[in-house]
Order: sequence, then structure tokens, then C-alpha cells
Amino acid sequence: MSLNQDLDPLTLRKVFAQHPSGVAALCAVIDGEKTGLVASSFTVGVSLEPALVMFAVQKTSNTWPKLRAAERIGVSVLSERNDGICGQIASKHGDRFAGVDTHETEQAALFIQESTLWLETSIYNEVEAGDHWVIFLEVHGHDFSNHSPQIFHDSRFHSLPVPELV
Repeated sequence: MSLNQDLDPLTLRKVFAQHPSGVAALCAVIDGEKTGLVASSFTVGVSLEPALVMFAVQKTSNTWPKLRAAERIGVSVLSERNDGICGQIASKHGDRFAGVDTHETEQAALFIQESTLWLETSIYNEVEAGDHWVIFLEVHGHDFSNHSPQIFHDSRFHSLPVPELV
């Protein structure tokens, strides 16, 4: 093994793409408008007491300043049944939620149906980290399905088989 010392952003992007990750949609209804972003940096199990998860968002995001004003944020970990939704919600143009089956809670957290995992959260803390913000979210409610999760690896989407429960 010989470590490459090239740390330019394009090379790092290719390197980081070798780490498989789930894909999460973070959404809420703000002033009557569905708002959301997609994060492959979403991580569960940051803390159990209190129940915390986290994700990272670019400082240049136009959506995060809107979303951070929400009382509650719905986190939907996308499944293979959500094929195509990721690009649509991440789009900067058009109606990001056109044709997307969603569910809104009383606190205006917004969830994507047919996902593999749903968490109702609120912002716990934000930490500056280079060109991103790392956002810690406190979990207030949860549910999950038996749908296979959508995985982002090598700049492509894949799905994992769901193990049979014994």
C-alpha cells in the first residue's frame, strides 16, 4: 500500500465515494411549503442518552437555512422503493416533492413514505467543520419498515437485501 498525498477536492470526492452510506431525506413543512434536503453523511447511534443522530451539510446550502427554522425535522432513510426520489429532492429546480408520497406530523416534520427508517427530530447542536456544518439532531420519535435500504457507493445507488428475521 502506498498512500496518495493528493488532497484536491475532486480526488477526495472519489476517495470518499468508496465508503458506502445510506441516503437520508431531511424534511419539514415551513410556512406551508415542503422543504427538504438529502444527505449521504447521515449517521445514527451518535448517542443513546440523549438519543442523537447527525449529518453534515455544506455551508453553501440554500435549503439548510430554511430547514433549520423548523420546530421538528423528519428524517427518512430512503429505501430501494424510493428510487429516483433522492435526485428530485436534492434538485435546485422545480417542485422537489411532485409525486412524492409524504406524511406530515402535527409538528410539521415531513416524512417520505416507503422509506426504511423514520425519525422525528429537532436540532440539538451545530458545529462548524471546514466547508460544512455538522448538525446533531435529537430523536423524539421513530419507526421503521422492512424495506431494503438505498445505499450510495462509488457515486451510484444500490440496494441491500433485507435479512430474514428469525
